[in-house]
Amino acid sequence: MKTLYLECNMGASGDMLMGALYELLPDSAKDTFMKNMNSLFPNQLMLKAAPAEKCGIWGTKMNVVILGQEEASPEEHSHHHASSHHEKDTRHLHTSYPEMLEQIGRLPVSASVKEHAQAVYTIIGNAESAAHHMDISQIHFHEVGTLDAIMDVVGCCLLLELLNPEQIIASPIHVGSGSVRCAHGILPVPAPATAEILRDVPIYGGSVDGELCTPTGAALLKHFASQFTPMPPMTVEQTGYGMGAKDFDTANCLRAFWGNLSILPVPAPRQLPGYPAAAAVRSDNEKETHPDYYTEQFHSLDQILELSCNLDDMTPETISYATNLLRDAGALDVYTTPINMKKDRPGILLTVLCNVTEESRFSRLLLTHTATRGIRIQPCYRRTLDAQFRKISTVYGEITIKISTGYGITKCKPEYEDVAAAARQCKVPFQTVYAAAVAAFHKTL
Repeated sequence: MKTLYLECNMGASGDMLMGALYELLPDSAKDTFMKNMNSLFPNQLMLKAAPAEKCGIWGTKMNVVILGQEEASPEEHSHHHASSHHEKDTRHLHTSYPEMLEQIGRLPVSASVKEHAQAVYTIIGNAESAAHHMDISQIHFHEVGTLDAIMDVVGCCLLLELLNPEQIIASPIHVGSGSVRCAHGILPVPAPATAEILRDVPIYGGSVDGELCTPTGAALLKHFASQFTPMPPMTVEQTGYGMGAKDFDTANCLRAFWGNLSILPVPAPRQLPGYPAAAAVRSDNEKETHPDYYTEQFHSLDQILELSCNLDDMTPETISYATNLLRDAGALDVYTTPINMKKDRPGILLTVLCNVTEESRFSRLLLTHTATRGIRIQPCYRRTLDAQFRKISTVYGEITIKISTGYGITKCKPEYEDVAAAARQCKVPFQTVYAAAVAAFHKTL
């Protein structure tokens, strides 16, 4: 699966993202991209891709020339002009949100690029609206609404159309620290609009003093990235570096990795009595050489988190209470493992699986309802079969069957609670009801 992974260890801005994506293009496509971009606002703007170095690393700095002048100096912007939370440049005009969408709609680019660019500006407009308690139609963009910022947004959308990744993943975003001066005064980092855009996105601060993530960079990531996670296992074919304007002790760049998540053939499970036949193999030729491989490729990996802690000072009753509470709270799974701890004390490893967006809630539950003082958090990647449920009539009553399918695999399993209830009521062994439910299900196929 062609995957684009965006590493945002020094934040993100529109020009940094554009520079990183530009480096991933084949050389033959770079000239075409630049010609297309420089036809958007002829005689008004010109886009230049310049080599730039940060801490010994070379990459591309995308510069917009407005009426013969560069868009901004490093002293004016922590990354580039596209943040509405920097001081207003008197060259720039205010543009309303409806005017911005109309302007994008007139550009000589594909309908898909227009749609994505307008969606990015809608994210920014909604964030500005929430931050300033104004209707979005009344929002007038400052730097975010200028033509040079449109170049950043449209350029990124056009590059992604050219690259056409099957999946876009981004790292948690470094937003910087301290404060930033804007037309409204001095605001904390991340500025209110950026913080609004990055709701439900994992972010972090750090020792870098300044605004590292602009609203434009945040909106582009929010719109295009399917998940925000540490880098998954992937085979990297190419790396692109988009450079920021300022110099820090750490290389001020956004890094883009282009490659593949591993997709391996799936061995066929051996035919089991009472189970449906397996799916057909790829082709007659492949059947001869790979008779146990299925045609279906994997879907994209699901990313979840594994929260765990070691416990050696809780009674079995209190551990049972905590695990049941975590299950009832909606954890994907909760389980315990016997372990030996320091001084050979027997202990329990408590593990909770949850969705990324639920980490803080389950971390709080673990810290509240167990004796642990700390939690280990590990990203995990999983593949799952699709599940559906069907009621089946048997001589022992109605039994729910769980059917799992995908990748040429089909499994069925009667639900425990239904089987147990029927076995108790009919006074027959559990396995008798189980077998009857499986047989009744297969008669419906």
